[in-house]
Amino acid sequence: MLIWDLWQKRLAVPRGQGTMAGDSKKTVLVTGCSSGIGLKIAVQLAKDPQERYYVIATMRDLGKSGKLEAEVGEALNKTLVIRQLDVTKEDSVKKCLDDLPGQRVDILVNNAGVGQIGPIESFSMEDMRKVFETNFFGVVHLIKKVLPGMKKRGGGHIVVISSIMGLQGVIFNDIYAASKFAIEGFCECLAVQLLKFNIFVSMIEPGPVNTEFEMKLMEEVSRSDFPGSDADTIRYFKDIYLPSAHEIFSSMGQTPEAVAKATVKVIGMQQPVFRHQTNVLYTPLTALKYADNTGNLSVRTFYNLLFNYGTLFHLSLGFLRCITCNCFRRRVMPV
Repeated sequence: MLIWDLWQKRLAVPRGQGTMAGDSKKTVLVTGCSSGIGLKIAVQLAKDPQERYYVIATMRDLGKSGKLEAEVGEALNKTLVIRQLDVTKEDSVKKCLDDLPGQRVDILVNNAGVGQIGPIESFSMEDMRKVFETNFFGVVHLIKKVLPGMKKRGGGHIVVISSIMGLQGVIFNDIYAASKFAIEGFCECLAVQLLKFNIFVSMIEPGPVNTEFEMKLMEEVSRSDFPGSDADTIRYFKDIYLPSAHEIFSSMGQTPEAVAKATVKVIGMQQPVFRHQTNVLYTPLTALKYADNTGNLSVRTFYNLLFNYGTLFHLSLGFLRCITCNCFRRRVMPV
């Protein structure tokens, strides 16, 4: 432990002036704030007891700002303002950043994202590109735009709401997982060089999150015919994957508030971590991937649990549901 502590201190990067440890409020730009995780992050930052942040809460459609306005309450137009931003549109990104006071962003929280679930044969190439336009290129574009200012000021923090699926692929989430793998790789490369400029990169990796977005997506795909896919694959998707996914969400799903709380905690760190998995119950599943360098352990384990040992799968989820009920939740969930 002594050697590890000394090594950690050696790796520590000192905070510079005008960075996260400065005296004035830090300008935080958060994307995707109309609902879910983004909304909760924006509200928690705006209501920070120490009043450390000035939040630019953005969304593609300002007509959906009502829920955020209601939750942020008296902090609206004081520690939080709402702005339009579509991360896939270059002119929208430019206008949003140009309108900021001093064009300054101290902390960028990339939360905007889209999902896609179902048999790969049923999606057009255009459908797949749209996922990458938001989940990958939209994030890269914003990072590219804020980096010059952060480098000039000698500090900053880039936060990306990624996913466990950026570490471990999940059946029937092929393109979504691929977009998260892509942004994980991009940020892992970027994090090393940016430390030289006192800029930190943090990947927030939730597992299942019970949001309106997720529930709506599940309902839509359950009614879809998935043209182009064969009958067996559609049956596996609807009769095996979807019921299992519902069980996973009910047993292991977090609330948007819990993910936001974990994110805000990372934002407030003096030395922000690079990775933070918000759901401790999901960590053993991702560990399977790294326990065997052939990849067979994780692939065959998930295959057998889903297709061959359904009873064991359901019992495991039942056990997780039991230990994460209200009487035990404080002991097993992250704070």
